[in-house]
Amino acid sequence: MTAAQTMFDKIWRPHVVVERDDGNTLLYIDRHIVHDGSFHAFAQLRERGMEVARVGQTLGTADHYVPSAGRTLDDVPNPTARRVIEAFDTNTADFGVQAFRMADPNQGIVHVVGPEQGFTLPGITLVCGDSHTSTHGALGALAFGIGASEVAHVLATQTLWQTRPKTIRILVDGSLGVGVTSKDMILAIIARIGTAGATGHVVEYAGQAVRNFSVEQRLTVCNMSIEAGARAGMIAPDEITYAYLKGRPFAPQDQEFDRAVTYWRSLPSDEGARFDKEAQLDGGKIEPMVTWGTSPQMGIPISGKVPGPDQFTDAEGQTATRDALDYMGLEAGTRMTDVAVDQVFIGSCTNSRIEDLREAAAIARKGKAAVPTLVSAGSTRVKVQAEKEGLDRIFKEAGFVWADSSCSMCVGMNGDLVGAGKRCASTSNRNFKGRQGQGARTHLVSPAMAAAAALKGHFVDVRDLMGA
Repeated sequence: MTAAQTMFDKIWRPHVVVERDDGNTLLYIDRHIVHDGSFHAFAQLRERGMEVARVGQTLGTADHYVPSAGRTLDDVPNPTARRVIEAFDTNTADFGVQAFRMADPNQGIVHVVGPEQGFTLPGITLVCGDSHTSTHGALGALAFGIGASEVAHVLATQTLWQTRPKTIRILVDGSLGVGVTSKDMILAIIARIGTAGATGHVVEYAGQAVRNFSVEQRLTVCNMSIEAGARAGMIAPDEITYAYLKGRPFAPQDQEFDRAVTYWRSLPSDEGARFDKEAQLDGGKIEPMVTWGTSPQMGIPISGKVPGPDQFTDAEGQTATRDALDYMGLEAGTRMTDVAVDQVFIGSCTNSRIEDLREAAAIARKGKAAVPTLVSAGSTRVKVQAEKEGLDRIFKEAGFVWADSSCSMCVGMNGDLVGAGKRCASTSNRNFKGRQGQGARTHLVSPAMAAAAALKGHFVDVRDLMGA
């Protein structure tokens, strides 16, 4: 009998081109997404006189440097950002790569556009020059981020050298409570296992709580796998996945779609498949989460208090806590609901899809913003859909700024920044020092929690507003 296989095994093995004795493996890459930050890779191709090997398996979208206010080069005040955007347009045109440029109605953040277009599919290998490529694993793909030289290698050969990672299964059983989201779940997981808990592993998320999620909620979970140190995150495809993909532009159509589904049904891990590590959480015990420090693992329930160094037994944990408290301007023992915020950001590849915006709008409609709040849709398509539903009107009436699609304040490459010493409630994925601007203090939360903080000017338990 054939040994039981994990979903990772079922995807990895058919994509192996060459496997060396030293463990290095040449993988075939099915699909590759490039963005405006991929100019170094195209420059390498030019220097070597090389072409893109499989143009039809490559897709481009501008996201990191494009403005969140305006869709023309005149809307880009920074000359460096303008050159990067122009280079993206030139490179994709010269190399024949289909691209959604800044003013294209399909433009958007790379990890929103891939699933939205059906470019991301179950069972494929997918790479992109961005660490949060793990997002795409929510559709049952093996997807991971790569560096600039690796982007060039994939463009030129449609292959990539990799070392086979280990596997970890994280089971989240039970049902999440009212007001608790997939963002809260992944923050709770990272708080439990730490930012190195999945280093060298591909994570498969499973359990009732995961199966209950929509595709967009699953995308949020897999997006932040990298924050736990994982190489990739994956969720087995199911009927929810197939319904989401049907009819999307790059997905198989008609009878080809039916044949694809037959294959996709074979992908989930076999019963009895062995993982290198396993972890388990009770979904019913997860609360709305908020980070307090300078690492995604520094997260606690909104009902909690800021921890102090004495709550850690190891010297490294004590030192990291002191350093984080100093940078964040917080005192141990402070209730999170007593922490004031200076501004709010709702967006990024983690939480900027239509379901995220609906979640935020449901809270925003309950009041007026007490602090500056920016809402940036994950793609132009999402922005148009939100406007059709009147979500933009809700945000504007609440005093939020309704912006164009961009990576925006998540990383600040387009000029959207948090001021030095300012505290931001953000739906993005990283709270490192300076991530949103020099001296910026970032707290990671769900869209609903971000909207609630915007209305109150401090962190609140969003569940207290849901019945208001």
